[in-house]
Amino acid sequence: MSGFISQESIDEVSSKTDIVQVINEYVPLIQKGNDWSCCCPFHNEKTPSFHVSADRQFYHCFGCGVGGTVFNFVMEMEKVSFPGAVEILAKRAGVQLRYSDSGQNFQKEDPDSKLKEDLISLYNRTASLFHYFLMETEAGNFALDYILKRGLTRDTLEKFKIGYSPSDRRWLKTFLRKKNFSDEFLDKSGLFSKKYPDYAFFSDRLMFPIFDRKGDVVAMGGRFLRGDPTNSPKYLNSGDLIQYKKGSTLYAFHLAKQAIREKKQVIFCEGYMDCIAYHQCGIDYAVAPLGTALTNEQIAIIKPFVDTVLLSFDSDGAGQKATRRAILMLRQQGLSVKIIQLSKGKDPAEIMLNFGPDTLTNDVKCAILDNDYLLSKLLELYSKETPEGKAHASLEFFEYLDVLQSDVQRNACLEQLCQTYDIDPEAARKDYSNRARLSHRITRTKEEPQNNSEKQQKIKLSSELRAVITAITDDKSYFQQMSQEISVEDFDDPQAKKLFMLLAECSAQDNFSVSNILNRCDSDELKGLIMQSVDEYSNHINESVRDSIMLIKKNSLTNKRKDIMSRIRKVEQSSIPEDRERLKELLSEKMDIDAQIALLKG
Repeated sequence: MSGFISQESIDEVSSKTDIVQVINEYVPLIQKGNDWSCCCPFHNEKTPSFHVSADRQFYHCFGCGVGGTVFNFVMEMEKVSFPGAVEILAKRAGVQLRYSDSGQNFQKEDPDSKLKEDLISLYNRTASLFHYFLMETEAGNFALDYILKRGLTRDTLEKFKIGYSPSDRRWLKTFLRKKNFSDEFLDKSGLFSKKYPDYAFFSDRLMFPIFDRKGDVVAMGGRFLRGDPTNSPKYLNSGDLIQYKKGSTLYAFHLAKQAIREKKQVIFCEGYMDCIAYHQCGIDYAVAPLGTALTNEQIAIIKPFVDTVLLSFDSDGAGQKATRRAILMLRQQGLSVKIIQLSKGKDPAEIMLNFGPDTLTNDVKCAILDNDYLLSKLLELYSKETPEGKAHASLEFFEYLDVLQSDVQRNACLEQLCQTYDIDPEAARKDYSNRARLSHRITRTKEEPQNNSEKQQKIKLSSELRAVITAITDDKSYFQQMSQEISVEDFDDPQAKKLFMLLAECSAQDNFSVSNILNRCDSDELKGLIMQSVDEYSNHINESVRDSIMLIKKNSLTNKRKDIMSRIRKVEQSSIPEDRERLKELLSEKMDIDAQIALLKG
């Protein structure tokens, strides 16, 4: 497409489009005579002030003042230019647009619109190509076997256009060149390495196309399947592109939006496989943020359609932190929140495979209210038997009370806190009124943990974490040196393990700079440690990296030796003949580890 959209085409689209029907697809309208109303999708409000006139084909919000035609509405909701809105509505109305060399008022406003259009076409084509490799070629058989064993059906693979990227990293560019794509265009696509432009960014991976809300492929994610995991992150994802911003995109929204509208609720889950598992089990209103913490832009996508958001994040420390953060963000937007607690597995995909759709469906039905969830987590962190525990728990729960929109609900939740922690209601109300002053006076040190779950405590600069930070410089050769000798399994410290995996992803994407690492790090405290430590080690980096590698290897071997010694003691007490053979194997493993430890000491 080139030139300008003709005025005749615009008039035809306008005549075949009813503004009430279009807006009702985004937000539920209530009829009042010949006009319609709803809560405004462009600002927070409790009483509807957004009005749509069927006669004048015009909308206006008396709260924030926005208004216009159906084209203006689509421009705001879809974040597109005027020509983009015309094209969306033309497709909806079945109008074939005509273009001309005149009509300046309707020129495409976005200078990158042609590039976006071409890139979307390329991504659609590439996704189909990868899908063909998975479903129809011998090279993709192992990947197809893997994903079918994970419980996905062929219909699901078709629905989500899951594919496989060939292991030959030069193949894709060679193929696309033969299809008359220029190197200049392909180098802008995000499908190839920045450092080695002939090499595909994704290779030998299970591929998950990422669609926009219209159903076009705009980006991709790839899952590691085989080879050395130390040099390859589990998932590689497209970075932000002209046609794709991960912070304002939701995976599977194009498939879920109709069910979301009908059910007035949505499930936010952890990643591709979790989201796909929900859909295959018939729970078709699930979506997933794309490798980032939930954003306000992503909430804005679903807010016009839903009353309730269900959260299905991992149960580990990071997942619990993400859940709490999401609760506060969603409540601030006036949405009700429930938490799905999985009963028989660590994630939806595992439950689908081992227990079937009914178990997952029942877990969704049994989702608990967010206030109940938060109080249960506070009980894990703070004792209700001590004054300090009551004070700490109260202060954290006050943060939740602050974002509630209803005074009645806030008062009811405060009473629930008092009942749970046996706190005098009048004292709790006084503390809530003085919460800003109290938050500075009360030292927020944690009590002894009451279980083994990860706690929200300050990050300690352990020897392992210090070792990984040591390898962060603008030259990734130091990290490559480290990753050749140790793997993620060698770490005990979860923060060190997390940072090591982040560095591996940055290294694989040829963007191993301190600034990129800091941008991708989701912990402000860890960022501070990195910035503080990098300068400290910069003068003797070679020596520091070497010492760090030796330290981690020694700790890992020591832990392995302890584990083997424990298993040896158990087997020595057994009278089963097979265990005598196992004892020989364990003793041999111990001797091998002892030899490695001796070499390190030497």
